[in-house]
Amino acid sequence: MSIADLLEGKRICVCSGCGGVGKTTTSAAIALGMAAEGAKVAVVTIDPARRLANALGLEELGNEPRLVEPDRLRSGGLKVRGELWAMMLDPKRTFDELIERLAPDPDSAKEILANRVYRELSTAVAGSQEFTAVSKLYELDKEYDFDLLVLDTPPSRNALDFLDAPGRLTSFLEGRMLKTFVRPTGFGMRILGRGSGVLGAALQRVTGVDLLADLSTFFRLLGGMTEDFRVRAAEVEKMLTASTTAFLLVTSPQREPIDEAIWFRRTLRESGLPFAGVIVNRVHHDILGASPRSDVIESLQAGLTDQLAARVAENFHDYHVLARSDELNIARLAPDDDGRPLMLVPHLDDDVHDVEGLLRVHRYLFASEAERKRMIAQVVA
Repeated sequence: MSIADLLEGKRICVCSGCGGVGKTTTSAAIALGMAAEGAKVAVVTIDPARRLANALGLEELGNEPRLVEPDRLRSGGLKVRGELWAMMLDPKRTFDELIERLAPDPDSAKEILANRVYRELSTAVAGSQEFTAVSKLYELDKEYDFDLLVLDTPPSRNALDFLDAPGRLTSFLEGRMLKTFVRPTGFGMRILGRGSGVLGAALQRVTGVDLLADLSTFFRLLGGMTEDFRVRAAEVEKMLTASTTAFLLVTSPQREPIDEAIWFRRTLRESGLPFAGVIVNRVHHDILGASPRSDVIESLQAGLTDQLAARVAENFHDYHVLARSDELNIARLAPDDDGRPLMLVPHLDDDVHDVEGLLRVHRYLFASEAERKRMIAQVVA
């Protein structure tokens, strides 16, 4: 089974996994491959390292989808029948845009955006950045005519925050603290006024900032939008759990990433999210097999000095140890498997930093199982 088979009929592909396993590269390779199949695809990253832009040959990406010029893709020798778009999420800008959408009128939106408390909390409230990510995904799904959206998420523990963000942010907005402060004459504001009036006045004299007024304005304005946030959170959750969404787990064959992958796969299933399969990147495949080191040295001595033959054989042996370790770690994914595919991408000689590199990953992801095994056998040979 190939990625194209897995994503048939899907509108959203979420690539999750721990950091440093090639998740951004995999997301870009999937988007490129699906565009080659004829789809209009957007790949979205919230990775501040800008690796996605570099891999696609772009200087930078913005907060709105940008078409990757077909000439850039043709340079890699792949015929792209569809369109590939890319963007890098700006959480702060996305939250501002959400406020502009949900505010009852333009003046209220401007007042919230200018509020000092909002400017701080829009990036500090637990779940706010993750909420903006899924909110942006929701807007792209509803307002653009993309056939497929591919999302590159943060590392897996943060990705769980990403999945929980709609509910957590709604809990904050509907919480007792917010409801108390929304009432300007309520108990909370009276306590705030008694306990910090002197301090607030002193701060205003020194800094020119009326903290109590900013707090009161912030809670009053945002409190009036609680229902809109709740509805948006429910719609986002419905989108993530829909049958047209696929969660792909990306990992590498080392022990810690495999541990994370096992944990995250279980979490996806327990959460009722549509888990589609696992991609294991950078796999070392066994070259020596059962051949003893002495046989390798003997076969090398025909063209090399004894000393050089021994060093080359030692290198082969070290690679063999890595391959056996990878094989044992990957096998740990199998016991909990329920028929979802496990795709292996071999360890490549160079880091992926351009379209040609993406195509090397793409060939494995979009090959059939038989073709993938044949390509891996050629790599090993």
